[in-house]
Amino acid sequence: MINLSKHNGLTLLEVMVALAIFALTGAAVMKSATDHLSSVGQIEEITVATWVANNRLVQIQAKPVWPPKNNQKGKQEMADRTWYWQQRVKETNDKNFRAVEVIVSLDEQFQSHVTSVTSYLAKPEESS
Repeated sequence: MINLSKHNGLTLLEVMVALAIFALTGAAVMKSATDHLSSVGQIEEITVATWVANNRLVQIQAKPVWPPKNNQKGKQEMADRTWYWQQRVKETNDKNFRAVEVIVSLDEQFQSHVTSVTSYLAKPEESS
């Protein structure tokens, strides 16, 4: 004989609670994945911008002009984007050294920049 007072399924309330738990878990996983993808994009942007700045510093070192020119601007294509750079030259306590900062931005007006790299250049020795 079958006892009809016992039920073998889930009540509607139990199903609704389980669905709510799964929905909250899914939302948390999606937010975590979105945040991760956003940070990966930022890291990629900063890495490429640093390469642009380093390329500019190598160009400055390849053509030793003393003192390096201040407030020069330019652009470079890299990673299917146009990157804008600006160099700032600052005097140091030693007259034979200059600090050169290269600022890189995706915007030509430099309203916000992605990164900046600073290097120090020594005055080239005079050839005799």
